[in-house]
Amino acid sequence: MTIKKAPLDHSRSRFYDISKPFEEHFAGSAIYLHDSDYLNTIKQGQHESLKDYTTRFTKIAISIPDLHPEVELHTIKSGQRPGKFQDTIAVTKPKTMAKFREKAKGQIDIEKLRQAHKTKKPYYRDDDRTRDKKKNFKPTSRYKSYTQFNTKRDDIIKEILNSKLIKPPRKAGSYPDLKGANRTKYCYFHQKHGHTTDECVIAKDLLKRLARQGHLDKYIGGHMQRRTNTSGEQHPAQQHG
Repeated sequence: MTIKKAPLDHSRSRFYDISKPFEEHFAGSAIYLHDSDYLNTIKQGQHESLKDYTTRFTKIAISIPDLHPEVELHTIKSGQRPGKFQDTIAVTKPKTMAKFREKAKGQIDIEKLRQAHKTKKPYYRDDDRTRDKKKNFKPTSRYKSYTQFNTKRDDIIKEILNSKLIKPPRKAGSYPDLKGANRTKYCYFHQKHGHTTDECVIAKDLLKRLARQGHLDKYIGGHMQRRTNTSGEQHPAQQHG
């Protein structure tokens, strides 16, 4: 019995007809592989960290078969965003990807440290705390009650300043008034706007002490007898020099 062979062209046609639907069926699930030219499109974003850039670049690079190390090194360096790290790489000229990753690790650590400082609570220096304490300082009275005078405290302060019985606070009047200070109020002891002499605890304490020492008898009605300094306090001019 003689078997007739099918023509060669006919066999090829039959194979194509069978394989074509098979290829089309699995074409959608085929893995697309990039080539080395695609790496030239991987660029570091304007606000992208070096860590994110190198991670994204490496993920693409490992999917390229037979990628030459020199091509990988060249493209990852050329894709960097201009800046200090790019300048460092241009100077040090790492010859391998291992050397490049070593340099990149140092820069990534610096970026992490900077980010940590941004998210951390603000740090206050000791002198900042001291300045804040001075700014918010409110003196408290040493006495529960004050002497009743027959003259306004403003006039008493002005007179004893003129008589050199006391000296004004150091640099009084040389500093500008605080921003937003009430211009309708004025302290003749501190020579500042913002509070009155009657509201000034320091001025009232001073007058109380002077009255106890007998320096202000003429301002106290019915108590003209000069009192002796039994408490051993210093002369007021020395206390406020």
